[in-house]
Amino acid sequence: MTMPFDKVVVLDFETAWGRKVELGFSCQTNEEYIRDPRFKAWGLSWKEIDLANPVKWQQGEPVRSGAVWERIDRIKRWASRYDWSRTAIVCQNTQFDGSILAWHYGVQPAFMFDTLSMGRALYGVEVGNSLKALAERFELPPKGDGLSPSENILDALPFDVEMTLAEYCRHDTWLCEQIFLRMLDQFPAKELRLIDMTLRMYTRPLLRLDTVMLEEALTDERETREGLLARLGVAEAALASNDQFAEVLRTLGVDPPLKKSKTTGEMTFAFAKNDALFQAMLNSDNEDVALLCEARLKVKSTLQRTRAQRFLDISKRGNLPVPLSYYGAATGRWTASKGSAINMQNLKRGSSLRKAIMAPEGHVLVVGDLSQIEPRVLAWLADYEALLDTFRAGGDPYAAFGAQMFNIPGMTKDSHPVQRQSAKSALLGAGYQLGWASFAAQLLTGFLGAPPKRYTKDEAKQLGITAADVDKFLFWEDGVKMMEEIPHTCTAKELLIHCLAAKKIIDIYRATATPVVAFWKLLDELIAHSLYKGAEYRHKCLTFRKEEIVLPSGMSLRYPDLKPEDGPKGRVQWTYADGRNGKRSKLYAGKVCNNVTQGTARCVMTDGMLRVARRYPVVGTVHDEQLAVAPKAEADEAKTWVLAQMVAPLVYLPGIPLNADVGVHERYGLAKN
Repeated sequence: MTMPFDKVVVLDFETAWGRKVELGFSCQTNEEYIRDPRFKAWGLSWKEIDLANPVKWQQGEPVRSGAVWERIDRIKRWASRYDWSRTAIVCQNTQFDGSILAWHYGVQPAFMFDTLSMGRALYGVEVGNSLKALAERFELPPKGDGLSPSENILDALPFDVEMTLAEYCRHDTWLCEQIFLRMLDQFPAKELRLIDMTLRMYTRPLLRLDTVMLEEALTDERETREGLLARLGVAEAALASNDQFAEVLRTLGVDPPLKKSKTTGEMTFAFAKNDALFQAMLNSDNEDVALLCEARLKVKSTLQRTRAQRFLDISKRGNLPVPLSYYGAATGRWTASKGSAINMQNLKRGSSLRKAIMAPEGHVLVVGDLSQIEPRVLAWLADYEALLDTFRAGGDPYAAFGAQMFNIPGMTKDSHPVQRQSAKSALLGAGYQLGWASFAAQLLTGFLGAPPKRYTKDEAKQLGITAADVDKFLFWEDGVKMMEEIPHTCTAKELLIHCLAAKKIIDIYRATATPVVAFWKLLDELIAHSLYKGAEYRHKCLTFRKEEIVLPSGMSLRYPDLKPEDGPKGRVQWTYADGRNGKRSKLYAGKVCNNVTQGTARCVMTDGMLRVARRYPVVGTVHDEQLAVAPKAEADEAKTWVLAQMVAPLVYLPGIPLNADVGVHERYGLAKN
C-alpha cells in the first residue's frame, strides 16, 4: 500500500506541567490540558527517519540520538520548514503530541504513526506499552529521568532546567525512533491506516456540540432527580448512604437484599446496579419501592450529569475530539481512551448527549451499523448453513429461533417481542458456549443490556418442559447447587422454573446449532494441538499457531505462557498469562470462539471503514457502527455509497451474507431513528 508521504519525522513535545493542587493540571484530560489558556510547550525534539535505510542501534554501540531540540520560540519556524501535506510524524503518544501540533501550530501531518498504539496491538492491552516498557522489551538503553526539574514552572524555564529537559527529550525521541523501527516490519499497512484514522478523530475534530441542548439536558436531569426525591420525601444523602437507604427500605416494609462479598466473604448490601436483587426492586410492582430505587440510581450515578457537563465544557472550547484507543481490547476493538472522561462507546441511544453531537456546518453524519455481524461471522466460521441461509434470505434469525424455541410458527419482532428477545439472548450467548446457570443469572439482571427477564410457568410449558424434567433436575445435585447460587428475589419454585427454562433454551440451541457445537470441539482440540504444542493449523481465514491465532488482518489473538492445569473432576484446565501483574485467565473453547468471532467481525468493520474513508472522513466508531461526514448536498448518495462499502464482498469471508443499517442526519442521535 502506497503511503501518502515522502518524509517521516519522529518528535516529542515537552510542556509546562505540575502536580500542585492549585494548578489543576493533574485532574485534567488531554483535551482540557492542551486547550487550557495556560498551556505552554517548552520545546520539542525531532529527528527525520529514512525508512529506506533505517539505522537500528545494536547492543554495545554508543548512543548517538541525532535528535534536535527546538526551544519554545523556534517551534513555529521549525514547523514552517516542512511540506506537511507530504510529511508523516511518529510519536510515542501521538494523540497528545499530534494535538499540540494541530491545535497550537496549525500543523496537519499527511500521516500519523503511534508507537503506543502499535505496542498495544502487538503485545497486548494489559502488559503496559509506555516508552519505558517498550524500551525494556527491546533491550534498549533505559528511558531517562529529566522531567522532574521542570515541575510546577509555568513562566520562564531556567537555562539549566531547559538543558536537562532537552537532553531528556532528545533521548525519548531516539527511543521512540528505535522502538518504531523494530515494530514497523511486524505491522500490516491497513492497521497503520486505522491508527492514523483513529488519531485524526481526535487531533482534527470535526464534530460540533449543541451547547443549548447540553444545558437543557443538565437541567432536565437535575429536575427529574429532585422531583423524585421530593415525591418520596427523602433527602439525597439518605439515598447515597447504604445504611440510610436500607433504613428507608425497611420503612416501606422491604428487607434490604444481601449478598456475599467476593473480596471479604462477608454479607453486604446488594445495592449495585447490576445486582439481581436490586434489579428486582427496581422492577417491583410496588411503585414506591421502584421509584426509590430509581432515585437511588440517579443519586449514586453521577455519570450522566458529569458527562453532560464535560460535553458542555468541551463545546465552549471548540469541536469535539473523539478519544478512542486503537486496539483497546484484545480482539482489536476500540475502547474509550483512558482518562478521557467522555466514553463515547456507551452513549445511550436516544439520549440528549447523542443528539447534541452534530456534523460540521453544511454537512451530515452518515451512520452505518453492521447488522448482526457476530452471528453471521460465527455461522460462517462454523459452516452453519441453515443460519446463513436465513441471513441470505433477509430473514430474522432471532425470530426464527424463537419460533422453534416456543413452538410459535411465523413469529416476528412485532408479534412476539418478548419471546424474540429471549431467542436473541440465547443466540448471542449460547453461541459462545454459555452455560445454562450463567444464562439464567444474566437474564435476571438483563442480558446484554436487555430488560431483566424471569421465565414463567406458562413460558416453561411453551418450551416443552414437563413434570419429568422437574423431577430429573431436582435429582441432579450439581445442578441444584448451581441454581441455589444464583442471586434472586423470587421464590425457590419460581427460580426453579426460570432455571429449567434457561437450561431448555441452551439445550435447544446446542441440539439445533450442531455445526457450532462441532466448531467448539475443533477449537477445544486446537487449544492443545496448536496453541499449546505449536502445530500450525489453518481454519478458513484463521491460522492457529503456538500461543496465537492470526486473524485476517494479519494481527493476532495472543495467549502467552499457555499451560494445562488440573481442573475440577480431573479435567484439564487451560490458563494463560493475561499481563495483569502475574494473573492468569482461563482459556476454553467458548472463549476462543468468542475471540475469533469478535476479532474477525472487527476485520469486517475496519475494512469497511477504510473503504468509506477514501471518500468521506470517518470521525468515530462505536462497536459495529461507524460515523462519516459528508456534504449535505450528497446525503442520499452518501447513504447508498457507505452501505455498499460496509457490505462489500470480502476475499477472506467468501459467500458470507452481510447487511448494514445506514442513516443520515445532521445530529448523531437522530441519524438512525
